[in-house]
Amino acid sequence: MPSRLFNPNTEEPFTLSRSRVDNFLECSRCFYLTNRLGIARPSTFPFNLNNAVDELLKNEFDGYRKKQKPHPIQVENNLNAIPYEHPELDNWRESLRHGVKRFHEPTNLILRGGVDDVWIDKKTNQLIVVDYKATSKKGEVTLDADWQIGYKRQVEFYQWLFRGNSFDVSDTAYFVYCNGIKDKSEFNNQLEFKVKLIPYIGNDQWVEPTLKDLKYCLLAEEPPKAADDCSYCRYITKNLTI
Repeated sequence: MPSRLFNPNTEEPFTLSRSRVDNFLECSRCFYLTNRLGIARPSTFPFNLNNAVDELLKNEFDGYRKKQKPHPIQVENNLNAIPYEHPELDNWRESLRHGVKRFHEPTNLILRGGVDDVWIDKKTNQLIVVDYKATSKKGEVTLDADWQIGYKRQVEFYQWLFRGNSFDVSDTAYFVYCNGIKDKSEFNNQLEFKVKLIPYIGNDQWVEPTLKDLKYCLLAEEPPKAADDCSYCRYITKNLTI
């Protein structure tokens, strides 16, 4: 259950995470049930290996951040960028309690999201949003699958958050995509990855209208209809009476 539910009768700003906004885009009914009634979707299993990769990447980039020197992957991809040093970086990365926060006055919402990393372009002084991803698949990793729209919205939302905090942000974000190699003859207590840097030109123009629709949904007295492709709603409709 959410720690706090939306109350339409208060003027206090309501806080939503990036994942909750994405939840609204996936199914407005699930979003309503979670934030108005406290009926959240079942929790997913933690991706512990992915989290371990995230932490190791953060440690590695932090080493270059302290030296204010480019990481080899930045050099290999001809980026004139280095990891960005900022006193709030640890808070920006803390998705559960902090994250990058932005107050959206038209909806009286506080939006937040925990970013994996931030680089800075040394020529333009623009911030670059960076997200880490880990998988294990045959062939090259890409951003071409339909389901990866969530990845793209994720970095666009972070770009929008930073811009709301008066930062000059590059339209180009980067995914540090780690692909686990599983065709080696021996394990030897080592899981090796092929790391690829994938640029993505973001467009955060969807955020503002989405927040207005989202707030309208929260203010409604009844939950909206279920999304046609929402497996959670199909289960609830079939097995429970709400």
